[in-house]
Amino acid sequence: MENIHTIANSIKNWAEDDRPREKLVQKGPAALSNSELLAILINNGTRNKSAIDLAKEILKLGKDNLNELGKQGVKDFQKVKGIGTAKAVTIAAALEIGRRRQGAEALEKPSMTSSRTIAQYLQSILQDEIKEVFVVLFLNAANKINGYQIISSGGITGTVADPRIIIKKALEENATRIVLSHNHPSGSTRPSEADISLTKKIKEASGLMDIQVLDHIIIGNDKYYSFADEGLM
Repeated sequence: MENIHTIANSIKNWAEDDRPREKLVQKGPAALSNSELLAILINNGTRNKSAIDLAKEILKLGKDNLNELGKQGVKDFQKVKGIGTAKAVTIAAALEIGRRRQGAEALEKPSMTSSRTIAQYLQSILQDEIKEVFVVLFLNAANKINGYQIISSGGITGTVADPRIIIKKALEENATRIVLSHNHPSGSTRPSEADISLTKKIKEASGLMDIQVLDHIIIGNDKYYSFADEGLM
């Protein structure tokens, strides 16, 4: 039988003015704080903590920043006492939905016409990665993104990409143009000599298959570096 203290901390037993579900219905989701929104996902608290209390502890994992929270995983959420697998999975799923929505908004653009618009889309894909990953965007002749593929995932300091895998995937996606990208978890966007060499190698290999490499964009926190803008393509 559920402990009486746990029942007392359940959202449905709170005073009506303190219930985030009712508040959302009456005033809309924008009226709720981050902790209140998380409390709805958590649903009920523990013997000593309400759902709001647990939500606040979850937020602390991301330093009260949702972008930072998105970098946490199920096991990280479970470090908070009172957060089991079901609650942790629910939180992780909600964060992933938000991430995908952000990416979908970028895909709704009729075409990617500048490094800035492409970088914004890439930011939505790579913003929560704590390791360096190499991504390729596949575009048609109208610069519309058909999709993307994470080609490789490395350590904290670097990753590598096989041109053969990139070309094979581009042909499968019927892409006539591609954009290369990788993130720098350190935040710096300055390309290394290895980055420059790899870009040249992929460009030459792609050219043999009439696939144009439009750009190589390095993502670093809230900034980016475009090889094309810097005259390196």
